[in-house]
Amino acid sequence: MFLKENIMLALSGLMSNKMRAALTMLGIIIGIGSVIAIVTVGDSLSASVESSMSSMGVSNINVSLRSMTREPGRGQGTVEQSDLMTDAMIASFAEMYSEKISAIAITASAGQGRSQNGNLYANVTLNGVNTGHQPVNDIKILSGRSINDTDIGMKKNVAVVSDRFVRNMRLTDPIGHEVKITVNNQQHKYTVVGVYEYSAGAFQMGAAASEQDLRTDAYIPISTAQRISGQRGGYQSFTVMSAPGVNSNEFMSDITAFFNRYYRNNTRYEVSAFSMETMIETMTSMLGTISLAIAVIAGISLLVGGIGVMNIMLVSVTERTREIGTRKALGARNSFIRIQFIVEAMIICAVGGLFGVILGIALGSAGSVLMGYPASPSYLVAAIAVVFSMTIGIFFGYYPANKAARLDPVEALRYE
Repeated sequence: MFLKENIMLALSGLMSNKMRAALTMLGIIIGIGSVIAIVTVGDSLSASVESSMSSMGVSNINVSLRSMTREPGRGQGTVEQSDLMTDAMIASFAEMYSEKISAIAITASAGQGRSQNGNLYANVTLNGVNTGHQPVNDIKILSGRSINDTDIGMKKNVAVVSDRFVRNMRLTDPIGHEVKITVNNQQHKYTVVGVYEYSAGAFQMGAAASEQDLRTDAYIPISTAQRISGQRGGYQSFTVMSAPGVNSNEFMSDITAFFNRYYRNNTRYEVSAFSMETMIETMTSMLGTISLAIAVIAGISLLVGGIGVMNIMLVSVTERTREIGTRKALGARNSFIRIQFIVEAMIICAVGGLFGVILGIALGSAGSVLMGYPASPSYLVAAIAVVFSMTIGIFFGYYPANKAARLDPVEALRYE
């Protein structure tokens, strides 16, 4: 009953001084709102990045050459033919770890070009792929088929194009249709054997000037890509999709140990491996740290709000000195007076915290949507914020409350 009376007294005090109460709460509202908004945007960004990267394959492991020299001009761009990982190495690896591997994706770029037919055109990047490319990259085939072993063995001029390519070139029946693609001023003819569903990459930067100018991948047999680009074989990187239940971190160690046997005498390069799972963990950890750091900085405004609460409570104690004296003269103990003012400070901060949470969720959700990410407000953080704001009320309200409790009742009754 005693606590209920104090809460009612605090609320009536707020209602009788609405403007002063609003200004007192402003610091708390801004502080809590800023923290909630930043955490909401950060969580939304992390969730979006994690979702995008997960769609690229959590079980995928990228295997690539890594330079061991820091000399200028001696990076990945100077890889010589003798440094590359060969088909024989990869075949030996696939045979040894066949139970741990679902598929291996190997690609070879054949350049960027354009397919044109009168006023119709489609920008493409020609990529030579093996049979493992489609399952590893989770490419959805809408019609036709993907590149197979026969296409690769016979170096066929066949291609799997995107649905955007089909739309831009207005191909009503694309399977079996012959398209001409010009790369480096050389025109090549390909028979379309499949159409896949285009989806933007997780880290695709910028946007095309129009739907027509969007550049999509056209997949051709890797042997065909090597023939038209003059490559002699060998790869700087490839991707392994591990089998279900395989520990990616342990398998990465096996992969690096296997391939680095071939590079024991190579003083310039070694083989490294990293998994999408590891990258997701690193990215989410980094984004979480950045969000936390910004939230802590924004939380400094809570200190300002707390000082404002202390200031207004000191003013309230001064204004109500005679009331305090009367209560003490009627037998109110010091602890009762102290609790009364602490509860009042807590109510001010709690109400301010609630408004701050509403403001923060609204601003955070709006910011996430404007940035193109689905809003992901954290209600746990919101609850913690309200509790924290009430704690601020206790901390900054204690000194004024203690000052009120220690007033001499005779002096308080004589105060004008």
